[in-house]
Amino acid sequence: MRLTAAEARPDDAAVNRDRILAIANQKGGVGKTTTAINLGAALAASGREVLLIDLDPQGNASTGLGLEPRARKPSCHELIAGTAQLGEVAVASGTPRLALVPASEDMAGAEFEFSAREHREFLLRRALDGNCGEFDEVLIDCPPSLNLLTINALVAADAALVPLQCEFYALDGLTQLVRTIERVRRGLNPQLELKGLVLTMYDQRNNLCDDVAADVRGHFGAAVFETMIPRNVRIAEAPSHGQPVLYYDRGCAGAQAYLRLAAELLRRRGATLR
Repeated sequence: MRLTAAEARPDDAAVNRDRILAIANQKGGVGKTTTAINLGAALAASGREVLLIDLDPQGNASTGLGLEPRARKPSCHELIAGTAQLGEVAVASGTPRLALVPASEDMAGAEFEFSAREHREFLLRRALDGNCGEFDEVLIDCPPSLNLLTINALVAADAALVPLQCEFYALDGLTQLVRTIERVRRGLNPQLELKGLVLTMYDQRNNLCDDVAADVRGHFGAAVFETMIPRNVRIAEAPSHGQPVLYYDRGCAGAQAYLRLAAELLRRRGATLR
């Protein structure tokens, strides 16, 4: 992150930014991809046109939306490389109003492949700028690390959303992530903000979950969403069926929680439902 924002994109003031949300946490197993899929589906169910970008080389968001590996090319790799346009890589998912830019196995070498590129932090930003007009919401599912791909997502985004598991080590590493978001905001993307933290895998029967939630709210206050995502077997089952939980079992607690989260996100932004 050596370039300043002005040096890297001198004509950026003329670009009409889209609503882009990077869903990030360098810690794995916190519900990041689950939140990306199900928040996207819930926003789509609310009448928004949504694009989900699977930036994680593991491709779990693509799998969770039922996209077979053979159907994932061209992928996010080609989008970042500049060899394909957004319209060529975005595909319809089985979820109404939810489109997907899939990840392929080529993404595994992206860190090495793109590290020598000029303005390498801006590859995704340049691929998206001016090309997302048909979407109301763009969600980016980041890798579980603070690598070049995650930096690209933060540079391309208007805001970051951080899923946080309700467990003893919930705050471990969060300081580093918040510091990275601040560094990106100062040096590369002055519009970037921390949209908030979402507590996931909440179990009301477990006193520790309440203690963790209170601790996180004590540290971050209003930045923490009121909606908490429960630990729910239907959420865990849905990816194996290639569906968001909202379409796997709309009445379950997990699906209803993501609908509430989508509504809360839109309220915070001042947007209205269609």
